[in-house]
Amino acid sequence: MKSLDQKLARIHADPAKSRDFILADAKDADMATGLAATGVDPRTRRPRSLAQYREQIRENVRQGLIDIMLMSCSTSELLTIHERIFDQSTITPACRANDTTDIHLPAGGNYGSQPSRPFRTANLDHIQAGKLDPQSHERSLGANLGLYSITPNNDIDFDLPALLAYKEFREEAERKKFRHFLEVFDPNACNNHCPTDLGRFINDLIVRTLAGVPSRGRPVFLKIAYHGPRAMEELASYDPHLIPGILGGSSGTTFDAFQQLHEARKFGARAALYGRMINNSEHQTTFIQHLRLLADGLLNEPAEAVRSYHGELQKIGITPWRDLKDDLQPTRRNTSYDGTKTQVSLPNSPPTTNTKQTQADRVAAMRARIAGRK
Repeated sequence: MKSLDQKLARIHADPAKSRDFILADAKDADMATGLAATGVDPRTRRPRSLAQYREQIRENVRQGLIDIMLMSCSTSELLTIHERIFDQSTITPACRANDTTDIHLPAGGNYGSQPSRPFRTANLDHIQAGKLDPQSHERSLGANLGLYSITPNNDIDFDLPALLAYKEFREEAERKKFRHFLEVFDPNACNNHCPTDLGRFINDLIVRTLAGVPSRGRPVFLKIAYHGPRAMEELASYDPHLIPGILGGSSGTTFDAFQQLHEARKFGARAALYGRMINNSEHQTTFIQHLRLLADGLLNEPAEAVRSYHGELQKIGITPWRDLKDDLQPTRRNTSYDGTKTQVSLPNSPPTTNTKQTQADRVAAMRARIAGRK
């Protein structure tokens, strides 16, 4: 059974007691930033090819610590349908099911600065089976989970078409027994009618959008920017079965990534989907290992996780992008693909000492878990 399904079952069975946390690697950026999506190889400092990008996906799947691998439909066709890399894995394959205009970011383009409009490149038949009009038994060949995103701008002329497109998608997905999770980006071009309380606006829009949707049509969880403790607690306490998750946003320091996960988890988040933060890290599997340590409560302080991460990089002979002192600092980062929206990292808090289990013990426990999954 996939770890995602096990965790969802435990969360829904007892939301108050479950400590499960869903972790996803978002490798769908080729549907947004094109040639720049693959990032830079930390050893050669040269742009990765698409083949190298996909090989990193294979490596992260083999590690077995994430719960979801999010891909473009074309990448999933290769890895899910043809190579079958998820058949013996606990990881669930997923595809980006739509790509609104604000994530169309070709070099020299300006679509991201204009109000978002709905658009879908991906076809559910292609995601599930790799071809149009498949037989019912062929739908199990590919991915059966997708990310659907909307970007509200508090403007009825743009938001109404987006909600209607989402309604159409939900109905098709239900007929084809396709599951989805819902991403709600912050407004990308709200101009003079931007919400004054962005966290409250996004929360309220989500609740309102899903109030008329029965369980069969609802997303299995949510993906939103982290707007701080109050907004996360508000959404998590309103309906624990909505299962709020956070998006990583643009790359900053390692502390940014670890602090954001730590804080969001503390105030009610049940999932984290990190794309650029993982892809732009010095060593992706080591970075994921430390995200999992934080998500599962095996590391209790973000600063401690940063120090541990740097220690592991040193062991494998990789030079960090920043020295440890700089990598422990919070920075201002963007939550959107095009960089128009800014999120402020939470301030650093001094690490506490855990006398019951040392850092080395926790990393050793994680390594044992990794070995047990291979």
